[in-house]
Amino acid sequence: MNKNSYLQLGYQSKGSLWKYLPIPGFFILVMALSYALIQYSQIDVAALMAQEIARKGANKFLFESLAQFALGLAVLLFWVRWIHRQSFTSLISSRKRIDWNRVLFGFLVWGSMVLLGFLVSYWSHSENFVFTWKGESFWWLLVISLVMIPLQTSFEEVLFRGYMMQGLGRLFRNAWMPLVLTSVLFGLMHIGNPEVQKLGLLSLVYYIATGFFLGIITLIDEGLELALGFHAANNIFTAILVTSTWTAFQTDALFVDVSEPSLGAEVWLPVVIFFPVVFWVFKFKYRWTNIWQKCIAPVARPVE
Repeated sequence: MNKNSYLQLGYQSKGSLWKYLPIPGFFILVMALSYALIQYSQIDVAALMAQEIARKGANKFLFESLAQFALGLAVLLFWVRWIHRQSFTSLISSRKRIDWNRVLFGFLVWGSMVLLGFLVSYWSHSENFVFTWKGESFWWLLVISLVMIPLQTSFEEVLFRGYMMQGLGRLFRNAWMPLVLTSVLFGLMHIGNPEVQKLGLLSLVYYIATGFFLGIITLIDEGLELALGFHAANNIFTAILVTSTWTAFQTDALFVDVSEPSLGAEVWLPVVIFFPVVFWVFKFKYRWTNIWQKCIAPVARPVE
């Protein structure tokens, strides 16, 4: 019978399943309360962000925003190590050691896709982009992006694709329920983003699809490494390449997108073309087999 050894690592956690509730529960509660506040108080998130950036500066605002996720990662890892008594490595990979080459490969492959997508957009609609070189401020942005964004994306990956998937794997004893639930929750986590306010709830399709893609490659590859590299590349290249007044990342990037917000190629191109291309690159590189089986496999306690 097929199994998924990565989700089985959740059985290394000592004690009852209730230990999985506090951190995801707190995080989801904060996200829900934030969204409710935005909806019922008619807050314009983009305008509020613009005010804070004008007061603090884009780099300081970005650093403070990312620092919250860095703190969340530290708390999560402390909880896993000392409350679950589970090793850090077992949260990341089914391999004996974390495969950093996989992290780098995932970073380079998706970083290339993001850059290609930007070049296609610039070539087809150059009038939508304004080059803005801000000298020293850009170099500080680059430093902050390279240091802090991997902490932010690692928190999200470890929480959703690692911690929650392993916990839900133990609860439901299969792989497909953790995949569905964490992917939908990952998408809904972005519901308060300013771009969702501008584009509408249909834009959540991109975030939910991204959650499914990252969850699928995690299950098939039996580790978080590719997802860690992918997510870091996505946010780093987004932060330093192009910004706008209506996205979550408002930075001193190289270009400003001055176009009117719309559900265009930026949303559908990655989902329809880039994700499948990257999937087949990973499949060829790592010789994946039993793809469907690993996504629906039972998650049973390993035989000692």
